[in-house]
Amino acid sequence: MVSLNRFMSLIKGVTSVSFVVASTMATAQVKEIRILESGGPSGESIEAAYIKPFTAKTGVKVIRESPTSLGKLQAMVQSKNITNVLVELGSTNLFLARATGLLEPLDWDKIDPDPMFPEAKIEDGFGYQYFSTVMAWPQGTKKLNSWADFWNIKDFPGKRALPDYPAYTLPLALLADGVEPEKLYPLDLERAFKSLEKIKDSVAVWWQAGAQPPQLLEDKEVQYAAAWSGRIVDNPKLDYTYQQGLLQVSYFAVPKGVDPAQKAAAMGLLHEMSKAENQIVATQTVPYTGASPDIQDKLPADRLNQYPTSPDNKAIQALADPSWTASNAKELERRWQAFKLGL
Repeated sequence: MVSLNRFMSLIKGVTSVSFVVASTMATAQVKEIRILESGGPSGESIEAAYIKPFTAKTGVKVIRESPTSLGKLQAMVQSKNITNVLVELGSTNLFLARATGLLEPLDWDKIDPDPMFPEAKIEDGFGYQYFSTVMAWPQGTKKLNSWADFWNIKDFPGKRALPDYPAYTLPLALLADGVEPEKLYPLDLERAFKSLEKIKDSVAVWWQAGAQPPQLLEDKEVQYAAAWSGRIVDNPKLDYTYQQGLLQVSYFAVPKGVDPAQKAAAMGLLHEMSKAENQIVATQTVPYTGASPDIQDKLPADRLNQYPTSPDNKAIQALADPSWTASNAKELERRWQAFKLGL
C-alpha cells in the first residue's frame, strides 16, 4: 500500500511534469510574438543581442514595434486587443501601470534568469537596460566632480542645461544641496525647489529630448549639461563623470489579458535578456548595460568605465526610486509647472 506522503509526492510530480509539458506545447504552438519598444539604437540592440539567439533556439519570430508609451499600453488593455506581448516602460511608468491594473505578473520560474541586480527583478517588470543622468561638458572645460560644482556658477562659469522633467531634475537639485545619495527618497520638494532657485537664471535650456544636451555642448551654447549617459560616453568632443549620476532602469512588462501561450513564449525571450554574454552584444550597439552583475568580466577593460553598471560607476551613483515618483507624480507635475511659470 502506498503511504499518504508517497501518494501526495507522486501527485505533485505528475502535476509538475504536466505543467512543464503544457507550457512547452503552448510555446511550440506560437510562431510569432510582437513587442513594443523604444526604437532607434536601443531597439537594434534588442534585435542583435536577444531576439537573434531566442529565435535560433525556439523558431519563434519576434516583431519589434516602436515607439512605446504608457498610453499605448493603456489602450491595448482597455480595448482588450493585446497586440504586443511585451511592452518597454521606463521605471516610473511601470509603477504607474501597476497602480492602474495594466500589468500581469511575470512567470519568473519560466524566465529562469541568470543572476540579476535586485531592483531589475520585480514581480511585474524585467529590468533589461540601465541608463544614467550624468554631468557632461565639452573637452577642455573645467571638470566637475559633483552637482554642487554644477550649481557653483562662480567657480564653474557658463550656461547650463537641465531636463524639463521633475523626476530627473529634482533629485539632482537635492544632491547639489548636500543630500546623500542613499537618503534622496522621499524627495524633500521644498528643499529641491529652493535649490533650483539658486541656479535657474543660469539654465539656458530645459531640455525634453535626449539628443539636445550633446548638441548644445558641442555648439558651446551651454558649458555644462545634465545628459543621459548613452548620448555622451562615445562622443570624443565631450567629457563626463558618473559621480553622483542618477541611475535608472528600463523594464519590459506584460499587458493585462495577454494570451497565455504568447506570454509563455515571451518568458523565453526575457531569459535571453538575463544572460551576461547577450548583454555584452547589446553594448556594441548602444552604450547601456543590462541587469547582470557579471558584465565586468566580459566587457573590454578599456571601455568598462563607460557603462552605468560597471562596479566603480554603480557604486558612486544614486538609484532612482520609481515607486515613490509614481505615487507622487501628480504633485510633482503640479509643483514643476508652477516653478516654470516663474522662470
